Amino acid sequence: MRTTVDIPDPTYRELKAKAVRRGCSVKELILESVQNELRPRSRRKGRIKLPLVHSKEPGTLRLTNEEIYEIIPFP
Repeated sequence: MRTTVDIPDPTYRELKAKAVRRGCSVKELILESVQNELRPRSRRKGRIKLPLVHSKEPGTLRLTNEEIYEIIPFP
């Protein structure tokens, strides 16, 4: 489907520059952004549900490096 969207010039320049940096077209970048927006929230990339480590006293979690290594697997 073909549609028309008015994009302010400064925004379009940023969009075009980002597309060039990523090695894709403006159309591909816009389509990818729309598809990401339409995905269910739980499937979006880069989303992390916080807190990663639960605390009995939120805001006062104190862990040693050894305890962190036990909780989070490092390569």
